[in-house]
Amino acid sequence: MNKLTNTVLYLMSLSAGLVVANLYYNQPLLSQIAVDFGVSESEVSYVALSTQLGYAFGLLFIIPLGDKVSNHKILQIDFVLMIMSLLAAATSNSILLLIASSFFIGFTSALPQLFVPMAAQLSDAKGRGRAIGIVMSGLLIGILGSRVISGFIGEQYGWRTMYYMATIIMGLLFVVLRFKLPKLNPDFSGTYVSLLKSVFHYFKTEPTLRLAALRGALSFGCLSAFWTTLVFLMEDSFGYGSTVTGLFGLLGMGGALGATIVGKLNDKMPKSKIIIWSTLLLIVSWVVFLFSEYSLFGIIVGVILVDLGMQALHITNQNIIFSKNPEARNRVNTVYMVSFFIGGAFGTSLGAFAWEHYKWTGVSVLGLIMSSLILVVHFMYHNRE
Repeated sequence: MNKLTNTVLYLMSLSAGLVVANLYYNQPLLSQIAVDFGVSESEVSYVALSTQLGYAFGLLFIIPLGDKVSNHKILQIDFVLMIMSLLAAATSNSILLLIASSFFIGFTSALPQLFVPMAAQLSDAKGRGRAIGIVMSGLLIGILGSRVISGFIGEQYGWRTMYYMATIIMGLLFVVLRFKLPKLNPDFSGTYVSLLKSVFHYFKTEPTLRLAALRGALSFGCLSAFWTTLVFLMEDSFGYGSTVTGLFGLLGMGGALGATIVGKLNDKMPKSKIIIWSTLLLIVSWVVFLFSEYSLFGIIVGVILVDLGMQALHITNQNIIFSKNPEARNRVNTVYMVSFFIGGAFGTSLGAFAWEHYKWTGVSVLGLIMSSLILVVHFMYHNRE
């Protein structure tokens, strides 16, 4: 049995952040991409939507393999496809090609979700919350930091440069992981088809898992609606470009850096209480956004609250589902994360629609409705946990 050392734990955290960043480089760049290809704001939002849908499919078809195939073998194949997809995006000569390559970027960038159950598997029960929190901290810093980096790189050097840089980063990361990541050989002996069927079995038979998945989908839908439309708000209300939009990711890092604290709280406090308080943070953040169309201070406060709330809710959801079915952590994580990113894809699409027809007020009302629904479904069904 491999022991989870701090070195390995922080390597997984760093890797999760670097890989998941591939999903979000495009968000501060959407306006530039729209101008480059001569398409509308609504049309260019399909780049972000396609990436998130690709991620959901990657979670569904790649991550369950963590219970059947060596993690090193998965890494080898996945990174080759990931690097090819990033290069295809960088050299796209039409919006359709960019949308297609973005799907495969999302598909192959599901990899960090192998690290979360791996951390849960290698840690003991007392330290599981901390381990999940540290890996999730890296992942969320990657999500938020990617916007800062891509916003700056895009405005200074063009949006294609960001994809070329991501290609190089992924090549270097693969070399490090190949030599430093512990090799795990799972013992599931069935076929790939039976493995996928078992994913649906856990979904059908675990009400706790279904509830966590719904909470996760709604929370990430809120966050995606915000980040997809923020670049348009910054231009319309304040006249700022992608660099300033990306810098808002730095504010959200406060919530991401709280991951370790949230993980430790999960080892000590009732999880239902954490869920209620984190959802209330989400609701308050959208109330703040609603009245901040022309207030940078309000947007800053809202960003901190929305990321902190989503972070706390997400880690608590994962702690709940990993406490059961230890032999199938990758598969239950698949159910949860597929739902999570399908929620994100719908949030992106609905956010773009709300912006196009009702501007920032529509986006804020959408976020308020989705975050309030989390509290409704939790109170209705939390007694099953």
